[in-house]
Amino acid sequence: MDEPVAAPGEDSGASVHASDGRKNFTRYMIGGLCLVLFLALTGVGYVQVEERRGGGLRPFVSAENKKCIDCHMAKDVGVGGINDWKVSRHAPKGIGCVECHRAEKGEADAYDHEGFLISTLVTPKDCMRCHDREAKEFEKSHHAKAAQFTGSLDNFLGNVVEGPEVVTTGCAGCHGSVVKVMEKGKLHPATWPNSGIGRVNPDGSKGTCSACHARHSFSIAQARQPESCGRCHMGPDHPQIEAYYESKHGVMYEANKEKMKLADPAEKWHPGKDYLYPTCATCHMSATGTQEVTHDVGDRISWTLRPVISTRLENYEDRRKAMRQVCSSCHSEQIVERFFTSMDQGINLYNDKFGKPAKGAMDKLLTMKKITPTPYDEKIEWIFYELWHHEGRRARHGLSKVAPDYVHWQGFYEVAKSFYTKFLPLVRELSPQVAEEMLRHEGHKWIEKGMTKEEIAQMLEFYDKEMQGKRGGS
Repeated sequence: MDEPVAAPGEDSGASVHASDGRKNFTRYMIGGLCLVLFLALTGVGYVQVEERRGGGLRPFVSAENKKCIDCHMAKDVGVGGINDWKVSRHAPKGIGCVECHRAEKGEADAYDHEGFLISTLVTPKDCMRCHDREAKEFEKSHHAKAAQFTGSLDNFLGNVVEGPEVVTTGCAGCHGSVVKVMEKGKLHPATWPNSGIGRVNPDGSKGTCSACHARHSFSIAQARQPESCGRCHMGPDHPQIEAYYESKHGVMYEANKEKMKLADPAEKWHPGKDYLYPTCATCHMSATGTQEVTHDVGDRISWTLRPVISTRLENYEDRRKAMRQVCSSCHSEQIVERFFTSMDQGINLYNDKFGKPAKGAMDKLLTMKKITPTPYDEKIEWIFYELWHHEGRRARHGLSKVAPDYVHWQGFYEVAKSFYTKFLPLVRELSPQVAEEMLRHEGHKWIEKGMTKEEIAQMLEFYDKEMQGKRGGS
């Protein structure tokens, strides 16, 4: 039988099959690339949705960290810390137990633990391996020096008058302890656990980031909440959190927490633009349209409200300018100017009418040996201490937070009552001359002058109408 012969001009079968193969290969390649792109976009979208829902990203657990986690889970030790870490920003980046707790040979608090050389403490020096700018800003802040109060009246009161056990949990709980290391890197139980803001660490660093960014989630949202600051900035001697919650700022924040976007990154958390209700962090630390985040909480503070007499801080003009800019993110210049004028006037009133005269009297009494150099061994010293340390601070913090009740009833009212009814009588007993000199300020003239008949009549008329329900009407 004859072989079949291709018709003239007809392509061979091999050429046809080769052409079809190339076309199919191209189609498969395009389809495959589209599938990869689709899956990638789907994954990104899933991650973004999860982040928006608060679900977070899946932790990346290295082989080394898996050993730590498996062991702790098996022994049921620190499981809460592990689960807290899983929702942190560190977890999806693989920053875990070993990355933070790994120690170097020769470090005072280093010890062998299950085949790893570790340290229990994670200090700012450890954190600055990744957060260098934040650690350096914190290092120059007043927070970092918080444990350095050993020569203060507060320390003498807590450590001696009350008792040393008070210091461990009371004073050092906020100010920070000086951490002591025992044998084999173990930490002395009188100085650890401690997350006080000014803790002095064995590696020489000061402070602890977990004072605000609590371990092990190290949440930025938590650090931005007023309650995080209020853990220490509260009470009769520095009621920042109470005064804040009385202010319009605090009221508006409390009513609108869900709108605050507290977990957003710094570049997407600007007052007046991304959120409207300021927290402590807003004014003292966080970024604005023209300022970066700072971890030196004093960068924007122009007065110190802590001592007997308030003073302006170094470079207070620049500090005031920075704080005014924060205020201007939400408020008009007129409102900002009025606030700072009112605050300055109120602080000067406290200084000139009460702080300076009272301190001057105490200094003179000490020089005259009417009182002893030992603190708190005489009634007048307790009265004076509470006059400026409790009542005077409350008035000043009320001014700085625009908290009316803390300015008046819990502030200047208490200052005046203690000054005139407790402190002044004791000064008169010890030295009538010192008492007379203390009252030379114009603001004290009312004691000698009293009220005129017209003023007394006007006040009686007011209360007569008040009792009859006629005030403000017919």
